[in-house]
Amino acid sequence: MEVKPTATYKMVKSEDLNHHGTLFAGRCSEWFVEASFICAAVTLDPHHIVCLKVHGLEFLHPSRLGAILAFKSQIVHAGTKSLTVYTSVYERQSPEMALLDGFVTFCYVDAEGKATAHGLVIELKTEQEKALNQQAVALLKR
Repeated sequence: MEVKPTATYKMVKSEDLNHHGTLFAGRCSEWFVEASFICAAVTLDPHHIVCLKVHGLEFLHPSRLGAILAFKSQIVHAGTKSLTVYTSVYERQSPEMALLDGFVTFCYVDAEGKATAHGLVIELKTEQEKALNQQAVALLKR
């Protein structure tokens, strides 16, 4: 089974802003988890994927009204019953400046909601993929 990175885009609208006129962290967190889920659901049956943990998000830069945000996601670790997705977020107009990045771990469940094996095996090809895998493994040990 081939694992492919995904890209999701969102536009920052007025209802997404906080009292400072910048993107509300809660809205961006929602989009972050959704983009990570989409990445997992492109590979595995989405009916069997549930979010287990969002690993420490840190917002590095604000985003303002009208910005187009790109969410680039890839599965970087596959356990027997879980998988971890890495997602980076940046403004499409400034891809060199990350707004935030992080990891989300999902659990694969059966029809009764019990954790079950997904059978996914990922192949780490690049040094970046190997480094992200190591970061994910370290997060899972906490």
